[in-house]
Amino acid sequence: MSVKLTSILKKKESTSGVDPTIQEYERRSNKAQGSGTVNREDNYQEYNDLYYDLVTDFYEYGWGSSFHFAPRDPGESFEESQLRHQHYIADKLGLSSGMVVADLGCGIAGPLLEIARHSGAKIVGVNSNAYQLERAVKRTDEAGLTDQVEFLHCDFLKVDAPDGTFDAIYAIEATCCAPDKLSIYGEAFRLLKPGGHFGTYEWCMTDRFDDQDPRHRKIKADIQLGAGLLILDDQPTAHNALRTVGFELVDATDVALQDGPSIPWHQPLVRSGYSLLDLRKSVPGRWVTHQLVKVLQAFRIAPQGSVRVSKTLNIGAAALAEAGKLGIFTPMYFLHGRKPD
Repeated sequence: MSVKLTSILKKKESTSGVDPTIQEYERRSNKAQGSGTVNREDNYQEYNDLYYDLVTDFYEYGWGSSFHFAPRDPGESFEESQLRHQHYIADKLGLSSGMVVADLGCGIAGPLLEIARHSGAKIVGVNSNAYQLERAVKRTDEAGLTDQVEFLHCDFLKVDAPDGTFDAIYAIEATCCAPDKLSIYGEAFRLLKPGGHFGTYEWCMTDRFDDQDPRHRKIKADIQLGAGLLILDDQPTAHNALRTVGFELVDATDVALQDGPSIPWHQPLVRSGYSLLDLRKSVPGRWVTHQLVKVLQAFRIAPQGSVRVSKTLNIGAAALAEAGKLGIFTPMYFLHGRKPD
């Protein structure tokens, strides 16, 4: 555990500087939350890049290659539940061989590669973060899927592709990084062929969220800080935006709420399971990781600012766990739209 973490943090010494980057990220986050609005002049893409330059290695260390949540069936591992929900979105959109499909906000390509294998479709990953794309390309080469997968390095609000390029488009817990829903859903609508389908797992506050409750507001603010989000909408705002840009609404379901016995999506953030990766996600695992980061930074093995990054991620993780227990937030509000013929 400590050897891998040391390797990750040493690698960050070659970046432009962790300490000034986390300071600038915190400044922009505080400014956005203080104003209550998102100013496009602040350049949300730069904000996202600041965040993902800082946290991508921490995410992969603690979460694996798929940066998303999933409720679990009894007896199902965390990784198996993630695969099931990746297959779910692919199957709902009818992805198959011969189709050309976009993955908006593809991260380091964990879900993308599995969906390519599962569906047989050609997948084009869209991501503005150069470091994540470097990791995605490497993983694609290692998976032997370079003939089936390609990547676009661009803002997912301004994708470098003509109108009507794709047969289908999906996003897995990524569209929440956009400065508003109309812009990202509108871009998906533009990129789709007539009759094409768009699906996303959206981060949303549920109807249990009370904006007049200081505790609820603090949890929401901590989620935004820890997850790099300028906004965090409610469910009606999200599905209304889908309709507003022109989609026919096929489905709007919180798939984090499963029928029958289920282990909730936020459980890995609370208790560890039986693997090292499970431990790293949990409260005790995050505490141990944070203490290791402190030691590594004190001995100058890790760059200055690493402790602040770890603290920010822990704030977000604790808030997500609390929001999950209270039922005021979901990371898996499944929205499925169809572009009219």
